[in-house]
Amino acid sequence: MLQLVYVSSVRPGAQDVDPAMILEKSRVNNTRDSITGLLYSDGTRFLQALEGPAEKVQAAYTRIKADPRHRAVVMLSERAIEEREFGDWAMAHKTPGSDEQAFIDRVSALAASASPNVRATFESFAQVRRGA
Repeated sequence: MLQLVYVSSVRPGAQDVDPAMILEKSRVNNTRDSITGLLYSDGTRFLQALEGPAEKVQAAYTRIKADPRHRAVVMLSERAIEEREFGDWAMAHKTPGSDEQAFIDRVSALAASASPNVRATFESFAQVRRGA
């Protein structure tokens, strides 16, 4: 099984960047492909971990890189894993005016079973984006 973690930015002027719609479509694709993970979005940036069969995860990442809503897609890690670290698919999304600490706590809880490096990536990203 493969785990891939990437970060990207929303392309300025991109249409259809509704995180709820993205999650809905992702759930359909990911269920079909046996992919799970975590998608963090604050409306301007995405941090995502994908886990599942290597060829399916690679295909999903290729689709994401080709998606015109994304720019500056950067792979942060790619590694073989024995078992899923994120369990069921989940999404953490920060809405303007929401409780910052509650959001950071939610990201920490969702990433709790991930490897220390991957967990630190999600937690630090949420902290850095706190004021964004």
